[in-house]
Amino acid sequence: MNPHLYAVILAGGSGTRFWPLSRSLYPKQLLRIIGEETLIQQTMRRVLRCVSPTRVLISTTPLQADSIRYQLGEWKDELRDNFIVEPEGRNTAPAIALAATELVRRDPEAVMLVLPADHVIKGNRRFQTSVSLSVDLAKQGRLVTFGVPPVRPETGYGYIQPNRRIRLGTRSGLVGYPVARFVEKPDVRTAGRYLKSGNYYWNSGIFVWRAATILSEIERYQPVLARAMHKIGRLGEGMTVSGAFAQWYRRVPSVSIDNGVMERSARAAVIPVDFLWSDVGNWSSLEEVARRNEAGNVVSGNVVDMDSHDSILYADRRLVATIGLSDMVVVDTQDATLVCPKSRAQDVKKIVEVLKKREAPEQLEHRTVFRPWGSYTVLEEGPGYKVKRVTVNPKGRLSLQLHHQRSEHWVVIAGTARVTCGRRRFNLQVGQSTGIPRNTPHRLENPGSDPLHIIEVQDGPYLGEDDIVRLQDDYGRRVEGKKQVRK
Repeated sequence: MNPHLYAVILAGGSGTRFWPLSRSLYPKQLLRIIGEETLIQQTMRRVLRCVSPTRVLISTTPLQADSIRYQLGEWKDELRDNFIVEPEGRNTAPAIALAATELVRRDPEAVMLVLPADHVIKGNRRFQTSVSLSVDLAKQGRLVTFGVPPVRPETGYGYIQPNRRIRLGTRSGLVGYPVARFVEKPDVRTAGRYLKSGNYYWNSGIFVWRAATILSEIERYQPVLARAMHKIGRLGEGMTVSGAFAQWYRRVPSVSIDNGVMERSARAAVIPVDFLWSDVGNWSSLEEVARRNEAGNVVSGNVVDMDSHDSILYADRRLVATIGLSDMVVVDTQDATLVCPKSRAQDVKKIVEVLKKREAPEQLEHRTVFRPWGSYTVLEEGPGYKVKRVTVNPKGRLSLQLHHQRSEHWVVIAGTARVTCGRRRFNLQVGQSTGIPRNTPHRLENPGSDPLHIIEVQDGPYLGEDDIVRLQDDYGRRVEGKKQVRK
C-alpha cells in the first residue's frame, strides 16, 4: 500500500432516484441493491484493498452521518475521527476541497482516491491496478479520472475523449492519457456517434490526485471556494456543523468538481478502465448489474408473478402479485408504492420533488429508521403528536439529550429500561411508564441482554428530529450543546 494514499468516500447522496426504497435521509448508498451488503459497505471493502481503514475519510452531511456510522460499524474505531461532516451539501467541489484541506493538514504529501459511495463495481483486482497507475500519474501532478467504455448511447453521463498521441504511463496493460476534452451529457444522436467511434469514455466520477494539487487547481479556477477553504483551514480541528465553520461553508459556491475544475484544467488525465462499472442511476439501470430470471425480470422479496417479462419487481414486506407486465417497475415499501414503465424511471425524481413541496414524510425517511443504538418505527402521527416504537439493542443507549419543543412519555413493552431524567436515574419494567418534560436532560438505555422495546408518545408544537440538544454521546457524534440532528 502506498504510504501517502488516502481514500475519500463521497457519501452525501440525496436519495431521489431510487424512491421509494431510498429517501432523503436513507439514500441509495445505504441500500442492498446487489449482494448481501449495502453499496457503501461494498465501497468500503473495495477501498480497503488499496488503503488501511484509518486512511479512509467519509464525506457526508449531518442528516446521513448516523446511518453511515451504523452501517460502517465494523470499522467504527478506525473511522471515529475520519468523518468530514459538511453543514449542508454543496456539490462535489466543496466536499472534495474540504477533504483535501484536512488531508494536507495531516499529510502534506497525501494522494486522494475520491469515489462515490453508491456505485457498483465488479472486478476488484482490476480496480486496484487502476488505482496504482493513477497514483503514479498523480505523483506527476496529474488529476486522474477513470474512463468507462460505453455500452450504449447513454445521455445521462458526461463523456471523456483521450489524447491518444501521448502516453503518460502504463501498468498491467492499462494506459493513461491526457484528456483531449470533456463533453457534457450529449443528446442521443451524439452519444450514438461517440459509442460507434470507440474513442470516448463515460466519466465515472472516480478521481485520483495529490491533495495539494487539487487545492492548487481549485485556487486557480474556483477562487471564491479557495478563499473559503483558507478560512476554514485556519479553524484547525474546530470544524463543526455549526458556528464559524458552518457560516463560511454556506458561502461557498455549489459546483461540481467536473464543471468547476476538471473541464478547465490542463492537468486532467484519463485511464480507460477494464472493470464493470455502473452508477445504478435509477430503477431501470438495476438490470445492468442484478441477476435476471428466465423471463428477464429482476425479482426481489415476496413477489408472486404470472407471465411478466423484462420488468423490475420489488416487495419489501407485503406480498406483491403481478400479472402480464412488460418493461415495468413495481416497488412496494411499508408506506409507499411506485409503478411506472422502465422508460420513465428517470422521472421518479420528479415525484420526489412533488412530495417535498407537499412536505410529505414519505420523501424524507422510512417509517423504521436505524440508529447505532437500535431503531425506531413511527406508528402514528398527527398535529401535535407522534407515536413511535423504539428498540434499543442490548447494552445500547441513546445520547443524553433534551428537547425544547416537545415532551415524551415512555411505556416499556419488553425488556428493562434504565432511564435518566434530570437528576433521577431509575429502571422501568414491562408495563411501567414515565414522562419526560420539555427542556429536561434525559437518556434511555438498555442494561439487559435482550432487546428493549418501548412505546414513545411525543406531544408538542414541533416534533421534528432536529429538535435535539445532544449533551453526551457514545457513538462519535458531535456534542456541542446546540441543536443537533438525529437521536
